[in-house]
Amino acid sequence: MKIAFATQDKERVDAHFGWAKSIVVYEVSPEGHHFIESFDFGDKLEEDGDEDKLAPKLDAIKDVAILYVAAIGGSGAARVVAMKIHPIKVPQPESIAEILEKLQVVLKGTPPPWLRKALAKDNERSFDFEDDEVTP
Repeated sequence: MKIAFATQDKERVDAHFGWAKSIVVYEVSPEGHHFIESFDFGDKLEEDGDEDKLAPKLDAIKDVAILYVAAIGGSGAARVVAMKIHPIKVPQPESIAEILEKLQVVLKGTPPPWLRKALAKDNERSFDFEDDEVTP
C-alpha cells in the first residue's frame, strides 16, 4: 500500500498539504516499508486561495491509499477524498519513520475498519485494467 506524507524536511509530517515543500511516498506492508519517490514543489506555497497549486500535489498522490498531513483545507480535503485517498491529520509534527513502523505493526494484526477500507481500495487500484489498451 502506498502512503504519502506532506513534509517540509522529508523527515516529519510537518506541512499543510497546500504549502508542503515536498510530498514523499512510501510503500508499506506487514513485512516492511521502502521509499518510492519524493515530489518537490516550487516557491509558490503561501496561503493565497490559489487552487491551481494543488494540481501538481494531487497528481503526485494519485495512486496512494493514505495521505498524512499537518493540516489540509476543506477544498483540498474534498479533492483528496474524491480520489479515494484517506487523509490523516497529525496533531503535531511526527516522524515519517515512526508512522511507517506503526502502520507496519497494525497491518500485521487486525487493521481498524478505515485502514481495511484503504487497503481494499489500494487492492482495487492494483487490479484496475480499465486504462490498458487492448489491441486485436
